[in-house]
Amino acid sequence: MKNHDYAVIMAGGVGSRFWPVSKQTNPKQFQDILGCGKTLIQTTYNRLSRFIPPSNIYILTNEIYESLVKEQLPEVTPEQIVMEPVMRNTAPCILLAAMKIFKRDAAARMLVAPSDHWIQTEANFQKDMKMALQASEDNQSLFTFGVRPCFPNTGYGYIEYQPDETRTIFNAIRFTEKPDFRTAQRFIYSGNYLWNSGIFVWKTSSILAKFKTYLPEMFSLFSKGRNVFNTVKEKSFLIANYHLAENISIDFGIIEKSKHIKVIPAGFSWNDLGTWGSLQDELPHDIDHNTVINSRFIPNEAKGNIIRTENKKVVYIEGLRDYMILENQEVLLIIPKNKEQEIKQIRQNVMSTHGLHLG
Repeated sequence: MKNHDYAVIMAGGVGSRFWPVSKQTNPKQFQDILGCGKTLIQTTYNRLSRFIPPSNIYILTNEIYESLVKEQLPEVTPEQIVMEPVMRNTAPCILLAAMKIFKRDAAARMLVAPSDHWIQTEANFQKDMKMALQASEDNQSLFTFGVRPCFPNTGYGYIEYQPDETRTIFNAIRFTEKPDFRTAQRFIYSGNYLWNSGIFVWKTSSILAKFKTYLPEMFSLFSKGRNVFNTVKEKSFLIANYHLAENISIDFGIIEKSKHIKVIPAGFSWNDLGTWGSLQDELPHDIDHNTVINSRFIPNEAKGNIIRTENKKVVYIEGLRDYMILENQEVLLIIPKNKEQEIKQIRQNVMSTHGLHLG
């Protein structure tokens, strides 16, 4: 019997909030950020292949990362690697993947997951994904997963819903992207908001219908390539047309506009590893709460710091508290931890001052 479940791994981002370790030439999804022996994209692929046929897993990435994908996922065929000729946001690449999968299997159910999330309770993850895939079979809704918030994080999107202990799937009422601290506090206290995990499940035919309704120009653009998708002519079509697609996320383009969004409170542990602070939550620390990665650390009255260097460098720190000391072969970054949301701007400043190759 044919398995109609497919997964799409989004792996085209630069991971600029993890700069200077994550660079455009080697972003965080292709690195062993947590020191677990596998890169983030490898752990994501392994997690999904436990319940999705490996031949039904697609990798969405930029063409400059083709060699990295093939090196780290040698079991994936070239046909499963969907390459953007230019960087765009998540809506265009998801539409492209949906059209390719639909052409292959009109009954397909599709799971979309970022390549750089850290999920430890994989049995619970698999249970939730299977539930959503099954629910999408007889439902035209789009399904997303919300994570119960534990603090007022201003770097996440939030989903409002109405909790009910008798249910497992809920109607999403409203989406709020990266609220300020006071608003995030209010969300936490209300008890009816979840963090938006960025993991989606839907029937492929359903998401295509939503694109046709809410992003008709993009849908029309990609529809011109229906006859060449999954053929040798696909690459030429994308080179000629992909850059014309609107640079917009799936959240802004579809999810926040649609009236048929279901949210499932996640039963699995989740960390989007979006910042160095979130990484610190997943790693051990010393008695003074210093987190050390790839370094030989000597502290002296140093507390609450994150240290990540190249080649097991010896690092001596005295009298420093709640700082990040991060380096690659060319850049050394030392900033307070509470400035981590400014790393994107710092990266841009360094690149404009000293050269784009540093980013």
